[in-house]
Amino acid sequence: MGLTAVLAVSLSLQGTWGQTVNTGTMTIAPGTEVSTLGHFDNTENGDVMNDGIFYIYGNWNNDGLVSFTPGQDTGNTLFQGIYGKQRISGNMPSDFYNILFDNPASQPAFELSGDISISGLAGFKDGIVDGDAFGGLVTFQQGATHDRVADQSFVDGQVRKIGNEAFVYPIGDEKMYRRAATTGPANPDDHFTSQYILENSDTRYPHLEKEVVIDRIDDAEYWEINRTNGNSSVVLTLSWDNRTTPAGLLAEETGRDLHIVRWDEISGQWVDEGGVANVEEKTVTTAVSGYGIFTFAKVLVEDTPEHDLIVYNGVSPNGDGRNDFFFIKGLERYPDNTVEIYNRWGVKVYEGRGYDNSAIRFDGYSHGRATVNSNKMLPTGTYFYIIKYKEGNATRDLSGYLYIN
Repeated sequence: MGLTAVLAVSLSLQGTWGQTVNTGTMTIAPGTEVSTLGHFDNTENGDVMNDGIFYIYGNWNNDGLVSFTPGQDTGNTLFQGIYGKQRISGNMPSDFYNILFDNPASQPAFELSGDISISGLAGFKDGIVDGDAFGGLVTFQQGATHDRVADQSFVDGQVRKIGNEAFVYPIGDEKMYRRAATTGPANPDDHFTSQYILENSDTRYPHLEKEVVIDRIDDAEYWEINRTNGNSSVVLTLSWDNRTTPAGLLAEETGRDLHIVRWDEISGQWVDEGGVANVEEKTVTTAVSGYGIFTFAKVLVEDTPEHDLIVYNGVSPNGDGRNDFFFIKGLERYPDNTVEIYNRWGVKVYEGRGYDNSAIRFDGYSHGRATVNSNKMLPTGTYFYIIKYKEGNATRDLSGYLYIN
């Protein structure tokens, strides 16, 4: 018998779980709250439309259709395990608008073998979502966000982001959240899939196979970041953590910088992707040339600059005639150029083509093809720049940090 109206059922038989089974249409209207104290099973013929609030205290299985009404920005599903770990399974993906993970059971509290999709807000209050051991995938759609990610609550496994927005992946491993962020792809249909692995990559990707300039490779951790749809390029930011990242990589050394390196499948070696370290944020940021396996490394750098440009990376747009704009001395000699500036979350706040320090220049405002706060003064803080320019037939690039005060 199918559910044709809002219904909550709780059964307990000889200490075993009760179960709510949906074989028809189940609609939760806006302003309505529904709970299942036992497990919830949406069968192959089941159709769940949640525009209200749905409390899940036991396991969740979906073999049918789970969704919400598009455009209403409604539908909250709260996984609040009160009897132990919760399994999230099923042969069909579950589409949620807002979702909350809140389970104080021993970690990982959520065993994810099914696929879930989030279109609104994912709240990581308590409980690690383990998709790595159980094979599940968490997808964030265009416009989807998350909050409260920390060591006690993140996704251990693969997270996919669809859309042309900058995104910080809520990923980690072994009860440690580790931030990885990408700038927004050019196409809203493009997506990238990321995972953090707290293991030595040497057994699968030999550290002896590397470019000459690479000195020492992180032997404690790595990230897998793949472009799983589209052709867009992104700027990548990875965070280090003193608890996991080897101290030898973080120590300052003359002639050696902390960069991001990538395992190149074609050449069968680690390649230097470059990068600029932000000690305050504990991050390294760079524009990458490919995708796959990434980690940190100490890389040999030359004392003499490769570029004949001089970048003045302090901007104080207060009208006193000093450092009022981002001055890149010499760039006017290379009119075929682009300058991009990103904030700490990887959101592009400025883009200028034909940057000449005069008619086209960054003066602390987000404008041009910027993606946020158009024509607004940007807040004080640290930003990341990428300069690309043509010198003869060669394309050169330069990156680093910019400080707005």
